[in-house]
Amino acid sequence: MHTQDVARLFTTPLDSPAYAPARYRFTDREYLNITYRTDPAALRRIVPEPLSVPEPLVRFEVMRMPDVTGLGGYTEAGQVIAVEHEGESGEFNLAMYVDSVPAISSGRELSAYPKKAGSPRLYVDSDTLVGTLDYGSLRVATATMGYKHDPMDPAAARAEICVPTFMVKAVPGYDGRPRICELVRTQITDITVKSAFRGPARLELSAHALAPLADLPVLEVVSASHIVTDLTLNPAEVVHDYLAR
Repeated sequence: MHTQDVARLFTTPLDSPAYAPARYRFTDREYLNITYRTDPAALRRIVPEPLSVPEPLVRFEVMRMPDVTGLGGYTEAGQVIAVEHEGESGEFNLAMYVDSVPAISSGRELSAYPKKAGSPRLYVDSDTLVGTLDYGSLRVATATMGYKHDPMDPAAARAEICVPTFMVKAVPGYDGRPRICELVRTQITDITVKSAFRGPARLELSAHALAPLADLPVLEVVSASHIVTDLTLNPAEVVHDYLAR
């Protein structure tokens, strides 16, 4: 392999890339979102500057992606936190647990999605929409919502999915010191809302050392939504460099 060919690589292994070089288009991407109130002190310990926390709100989400360009099908679950950055309201993407190695690799390398391995599920159980997350053999989250109780305004659904999202990308150098440490921002703009409902919901989180969702305890469920969309992810942009002098 010539030098110029190596420089054009977007990922490794050299002879079998970890993910496809595509802009990812999601068809029938399905969300279960449960927004809840949590302990403000717990948020202050974990939300990085220069983000601020206007209200102690967290959204637990389970997303089923059955048809993704270049990645196939997979499921994710995670927590995002309501934040502000320079007067703009958004969400800080704290952690995502994913059942697909290509989705984990592409999310971390091409962008800054904080993905690690987990076993989430999203399914209908009789009259209930159920989202679960297992880490290893242990259940760490169970979310339930009444199935399609109240139609949701598509504009409100679009606003919920298209909120600006902030993430931290940290990449170490070979000496163990950080080579990249940045706060980035991304926002979904290309979206079609195909279905949206609200309903009664509950969320149970269990303590785990390596999947610490319960460190942000559920004090009150504020709202829940079940949304189905087609959408395309946008690239991330750097808004703060933690290594800048």
